[in-house]
Amino acid sequence: MIFRTLTCAAALLALAATPVIARPKPAAPAANAPVTPMTPDIAPAYDKVRPDADFVRRVVMVPMRDGTKLYTVIVFKKGTKDGPILLSRTPYDAKSTMARTASQTIKEVLPAMYNEFVDDGYVIVTQDIRGIHNSEGTFIMNRPLAGPLNDTKIDESTDAYDTIDWLSKNIPESNGKVGIVGSSYLGFTSLMAEINPHPALKAAVPQSPMVDGWMGDDWFHNGAFRVSSFDYALEQSTGKAEAGAAIPGGAGDDYNRYLDAGSVGDYARKWGIDQVPFVRKLMENPAYTTFWSGQAVDKWMAEQPLKVPTMLVVGQWDQEDSYGAPAVYKAIEPKDTNNDMVSLVIGPWRHSGVNHYGYDLGALTFTGDTAQEFRVKYMKPFFDHYLKGAPDPKTPPVLTYATGVNHWDESPKWPMGTLTPLYIGDNATANFDKPAAAAHDDYISDPSKPVPFIPRPINMADPTQWKPWLVHDQRFVSDRPDVLSYTSAPLEKAVHVMGAPEVDLFAATSGTDSDWVVKIIDVYPNESPEDATQGSKPSMAGFELPMGIEIFRGRYVHGFDKPQALTPGKVEEYKFALPNIDHVFLPGHRMMIQVQSSLFPLYDRNPQTFVENIFNAKASDYKAATESVYRGADTASAVWLPIVKE
Repeated sequence: MIFRTLTCAAALLALAATPVIARPKPAAPAANAPVTPMTPDIAPAYDKVRPDADFVRRVVMVPMRDGTKLYTVIVFKKGTKDGPILLSRTPYDAKSTMARTASQTIKEVLPAMYNEFVDDGYVIVTQDIRGIHNSEGTFIMNRPLAGPLNDTKIDESTDAYDTIDWLSKNIPESNGKVGIVGSSYLGFTSLMAEINPHPALKAAVPQSPMVDGWMGDDWFHNGAFRVSSFDYALEQSTGKAEAGAAIPGGAGDDYNRYLDAGSVGDYARKWGIDQVPFVRKLMENPAYTTFWSGQAVDKWMAEQPLKVPTMLVVGQWDQEDSYGAPAVYKAIEPKDTNNDMVSLVIGPWRHSGVNHYGYDLGALTFTGDTAQEFRVKYMKPFFDHYLKGAPDPKTPPVLTYATGVNHWDESPKWPMGTLTPLYIGDNATANFDKPAAAAHDDYISDPSKPVPFIPRPINMADPTQWKPWLVHDQRFVSDRPDVLSYTSAPLEKAVHVMGAPEVDLFAATSGTDSDWVVKIIDVYPNESPEDATQGSKPSMAGFELPMGIEIFRGRYVHGFDKPQALTPGKVEEYKFALPNIDHVFLPGHRMMIQVQSSLFPLYDRNPQTFVENIFNAKASDYKAATESVYRGADTASAVWLPIVKE
């Protein structure tokens, strides 16, 4: 056996020593050469923009100050001259974004949000941020501003500056003036462009911007973790986001998928994503330490002089980034001494709905396309003024859409309403009068049976479930024994709310940690007029429309950076805000407050036993607890509504 092995090895060595005669590569056929059966069938490329297209498309690699080049797509209608530049900086693939449909018509190629702009000579530019898709460099999620958390001299503000500098000098069809726009992550990059802005940046419209990923955007809300952040982290940080990385959980109910895994950390470890860098950042930083507070964009903006006219936009039912735009408005509005540089817009939309069709949301139907109406009547005139020298459109300081009555409100400030408490009372009632006697209502919160955030089966990747979930009829949980519902009498007159409702909840738990979920709900009359249904939409009779839903992780009641075990049975006061709204509760409707202790699997389960890091909770830590919600006297729980006196 040894001899045979040596003989084979010798033969292989001899073969390796034999010279290899390289075969000549076949010459590429001439462009117009006749084809044969052996003509190679792979063409080097195909240009989808044909000579008869009504637009021009250019792709350039724009150099940054450190030599990194960023993939940038420039599109404009043929014949454009002196066109303003409308820039977006994205992690979501500029190539595909700027080629929505294979067409020779610019309005079919670009997203619908640009329709009104391309007809008016705007140059549309979209760029891959560094390190992702077709740009060079290293990708860092929400790259921190150069400073304590970023020891380089490169961030999204410097990249925006360098990009705007190049664009303003190298597009002969433009007038050199730049506006920046974008939603979600693109809202974040839009805000970053305003920090030490290039002189050519004349206006900005950050939409649903990612501002503080711990307080209320994307990753956490008041300390409770949003589990779908794992999917996003894996997809965006694997293979320059080109590989289509996804957790291979298969089809089925997300409720069971996450419940069966154990803790959310167990889920990450099960699927082998616990070593993905951004997943590690999430798991290793569960509290609001400087890791998160040092990345809060509203804090950065508060420290900057106000140089760029800014229109901040958010959807009233934004299911991803409801926190950011109002937080930035609060941070920078005091610098707007003439009340003409900063405006806040709240529309009747889901996340990024401003850039799509705004006829409806879930079961709700509005009077026309509210998104297009806003873009045409307000957003484009705003850009036209600063980028084209058009007359001042007198942009209102605050523009909000009054749901319930379906019209736009223009206001001088935000919030407009005066905080007025709606108290929870006895016999499951809600009242504007404070109960005199102290009492409490109890329920059992069992982590093995968490309250679902939408009806099961749940698929958070399904846009038909995810996008409208914040307007889903809450009757599917109103009768659960672990959900408390307090309902007012039918309203005798309209109640107009303009601002962020504020929760003031007095509660105790038999455990050592707890989550508290509070909702404010518009309960429709239990009757069905003829126009209550339209096509496939459900009847609104008895509909329980949520006007605000938010969660608070109990361990942070004494400081977001100082998680502490709760004392069993001790009453604590939990204060937190619901999303900003402009809504009219109509006569005959009722107002409802709901309280519960889970919202699953949107948020991870609280084990209700204090552990240092919930990502590492063990199965034995998950225990049922008795939750007590207090009402009346010195422990009068309420939702304070910013009510406008009509």
